[in-house]
Amino acid sequence: MSSPALPASPLGGIALVLCAVACFAVLDTTTKAVTVSVPLLMGLWFRYAFQAVATTAIVLPRQGLKMLRTAHPRFQLLRGVLLVVSSLLAFLSLRTMPVGEFTAIVMITPLVITLLAARTLGERVSPQRWALVVGGFIGTMVIIRPGDEAFDWRLLLPLALVATNAWFQVLTSKLARTDAPLTTHLYTGWIGTLAASIPLPFVWVQLPDWRLWAGLMLMGVMATVGHFLLILGYSRAPAATLTPYLYGQIGFAMLGGWLVFSHVPDGWSLLGMALVAVCGAAGAWMTLRESRTPG
Repeated sequence: MSSPALPASPLGGIALVLCAVACFAVLDTTTKAVTVSVPLLMGLWFRYAFQAVATTAIVLPRQGLKMLRTAHPRFQLLRGVLLVVSSLLAFLSLRTMPVGEFTAIVMITPLVITLLAARTLGERVSPQRWALVVGGFIGTMVIIRPGDEAFDWRLLLPLALVATNAWFQVLTSKLARTDAPLTTHLYTGWIGTLAASIPLPFVWVQLPDWRLWAGLMLMGVMATVGHFLLILGYSRAPAATLTPYLYGQIGFAMLGGWLVFSHVPDGWSLLGMALVAVCGAAGAWMTLRESRTPG
C-alpha cells in the first residue's frame, strides 16, 4: 500500500504540533476540573465517543468506505488500546497532580523511546543519550520528590502512563507512513469508544449542571482536534524534527493550571520541569543531527 503522506513541510509540521499540544493542555486542564464531579469512566467514554462520531460524520460521507482500509489492522487495534489505557492513567493522575507537573513527567516519553530502541530493537545508544535519559529521570524525581512528606504513591501513575504513551508514539509514527491520517483517527476513536462502553452502564449518572456537559464537550473537541493535528504533523515532517516542539505542552499546561486553578509550581518543580524539557529537546536535536550525517 503506498504511503498517503502529505507533502513534506517542516514548518507546517511544527505549527500543527504546537496547535496539537495546546489542545492537549486544554484537554488535561478541563479533565482535571470536570472529573471532580463526573465519574472518571463516564468522562473517558464521552471523550472517545465524541471523537468517533465526529470523525465518522465528517469523513465517511466525503471519503467513503475506502477510509477503513489499513495496511496494519493489528497496529491500529493496538494503538487504540494503548491510547485508552494512557487516557485512563492520565485521568487518574490529574486527580492527584497539578497540570503542569503532570505534563512535564509525561514529556519524558521521547527519552523512554530511546530505552525501548536499545532494549527491544538492539539499537546502540551513545553515552550522551544515556546521560540525557538519566537527566530526564532525575528531573522527574525532582518533580515527584518520593522522600517528601507530601509524597503520594499515586504520583507514580504518570510513570506508567509514560510507558504506554511511548509505545503509542512509536505506532503513530509507523502508521503515518502507510495509512491515511483520517483512517488512523477513525480507528482510534471507535476502538476507544468500544473499550470505554463496557463499564459505562455501571458508572453513568445524571449531571445536574450544564457546565459539566459543556466541559465534557470541550474534552471531546480538544482530544479530537489535538490527535488529528498530531497525526497531520507527523505526516508532514520527521519525528526527530517535531519532538522538541512537543515540550511546548509544558508551558501551555502551566498556563492552564494558573488560569483555572491558580496553581504556580514551586521552585523544585520548576527545576525538574526545566531539566526534563532540556534533556528531551537535546535528545531530539541529537537525533536530527544524526539523521543528517551520511552513513
